[in-house]
Amino acid sequence: MAPSEPLFRMEGISKRYGGVHALEKAELAVEAGRIHALLGENGAGKSTLIKVMSGVVAPDEGRMTLDGREIAFDSPAAANRAGIVCIFQELSLIPDLSVADNIAISNPPTRFGLIDRRRQRRIAEDALARAGAEDIHPRALVKDLPLSRRQMVEIAKALARDPRILILDEATSALTQADVTRIFDVLKRLRADGLALLYISHRMHEITELADDCTVFRNGRNVATYLAGTKTDNEVVEMMIGREYSHIFPAKPETADMRKPPVLEVRNLSWNDRVKDISFAVRPGEVVGLGGLDGQGQRELLLALFGVLRGVTGDLIIDGKPTTISSPRFAKSERVGMALIPEDRKTEGLMLPMSVRDNLSFATLDRLSRGGIIDTAAEHAKIEEMIRLLAIRTAGTGIPVGALSGGNQQKVVIAKWLMRGPRIILLNDPTRGIDVGTKQEIYQLLRRLADAGDAIIFYSTDYDELIGCCDRVLVLYDGAVKRELIGDGITEHALVASALNIDEGNGGGAMAATVAAGT
Repeated sequence: MAPSEPLFRMEGISKRYGGVHALEKAELAVEAGRIHALLGENGAGKSTLIKVMSGVVAPDEGRMTLDGREIAFDSPAAANRAGIVCIFQELSLIPDLSVADNIAISNPPTRFGLIDRRRQRRIAEDALARAGAEDIHPRALVKDLPLSRRQMVEIAKALARDPRILILDEATSALTQADVTRIFDVLKRLRADGLALLYISHRMHEITELADDCTVFRNGRNVATYLAGTKTDNEVVEMMIGREYSHIFPAKPETADMRKPPVLEVRNLSWNDRVKDISFAVRPGEVVGLGGLDGQGQRELLLALFGVLRGVTGDLIIDGKPTTISSPRFAKSERVGMALIPEDRKTEGLMLPMSVRDNLSFATLDRLSRGGIIDTAAEHAKIEEMIRLLAIRTAGTGIPVGALSGGNQQKVVIAKWLMRGPRIILLNDPTRGIDVGTKQEIYQLLRRLADAGDAIIFYSTDYDELIGCCDRVLVLYDGAVKRELIGDGITEHALVASALNIDEGNGGGAMAATVAAGT
C-alpha cells in the first residue's frame, strides 16, 4: 500500500538575503499525529524554514502543500487561519497587558462591540489548562511573571488558536524542569489527538524523549531525515556540524591551586527569602558551578553579587578587602572587575536594533573615550580582536545584532564584557538555546579564561555542563547552599540527590556538608 501523503510538505524552498543563502532547495515533510524534530546549528536554516512555513517571510523559490493542495502565505495571520501556529524562541507577549489579553489578542471575543472580558477569561483559563499552566492567573500582568511562566503563557496563546500544525522553536529553553515535564505531557497528548508538531531544540535528551522523526539541517540544506532512535547522539552531532565530533568539554586541571588567596569571598549573603546565608570563596583560575533545581536562588545570588538587588545583607571581600558593591557600575569598575552574562540575551544582554559594533563597545565606552570623544581606532581594534577571539560570524559590524543567529548573539554578549578584561565572571545559564558547536566554543573559552587566572561562577540548568566545566559545584536548595561537590564527586547522581536535598550518606567523597567561607 502506498504511503499516505504528509499533512504538510515543503519542496525546493530557497531563501536568500543578499549574497547569503539562508535556505537552499530545502525539503521537509510533516505528518499528522507525529512529533518531527528539526535539528541543526544556529545559522543552519531552521529559523528561516519555520518563518517561511508560518508566513513570516516569503520564499524565493519552491512550493508548499497542505493536505495535498499548494499553499502560500502572505502573513502569519494567513498561516494561523490555515492551522499553522508557531511559538518562537523570542516571546511575542506584550508585558503591560494581562495574560488573558495576550492569549486572545489576535481575536478577542466581543459583545455589543466591546471586548467580552468574562468570555476572554474563560478562553484564557481553557488555554492555560491545555498547556498545563492552570496556576497562572488570567488577570496577572505578563511583566510580573518570571521568564519561565511567560513561556508557558506563550504556549497557551498558541494552543488557544486550535492549531493543526504546532511549531515549537526552543519553546522549553526558559522553562523549569517541572514546566518541561508538564509541556512534554501536553505535547504527547496533542500528538495523540492527531496534531502535527514540529519541534526545534538543542537539548538532545528532549529529542530522544519526544521525537518520532528527525530532520537535520546544515548550511541551509536538509542533510538527513531519519526515524528517531536510529542514530546515536554523536552521529547526529556530526551531521549537524559537518565534521567529526570531538570531546565537547576541554580538559580540566588535575587540582586547583588552593594556596592562591581568593579573589572573591562571600560571607553570609542574604536577600529577602530567596538567598539565605550563603558563604563561599572563588580563587583565580577556578570555575565554580551553581547547581540545584531551577528557581532555588541561583539567579538572585548572581544579581546580588553584581549589585543589581537592593537590601542585600552579608559581606563581600575582594582581594582580601571588604567591599560594598552598590551598583552594576561599581561591579564592573577596575576596583572590582566583575562581569555578568545575563540569563536572557534578547532583553537583558543586547540592544537588538543596534549594530554589532555598538553592542560590543557599549559596556567599554568609558575606557574607549577621552574627553567625551570615542577613540574610534581603539574601538575598531578592540572589536576586531573580540570577533576573532570568539569567532563571531557576522556580515559586518554595522548590521543589527538582531540579524545574527542565536549562538552568535550570545557570543556578542560575552565579548561585550570580555572587552573590559574582567577578573570575576558571573554566567547565568549562558548556553541556553544555542547549538552544540557554539556551546563547545564557549566551554573552551571559559577554560582558557580560567587558565589565564579569571575567577568564574557558572550557573547552569544542564548537569552535563556542571560536570564537564566546573572544578567545584555549590548546590542550592531553597535559597541556601546545601552541598559542595568537588572534582570526581561532581556526578549526575550526586547533583540530582543534592538538588533534591537528599543525604546520600556516603561519608564525604561525592558530597561535603554545608559550605564554609574560604573552602
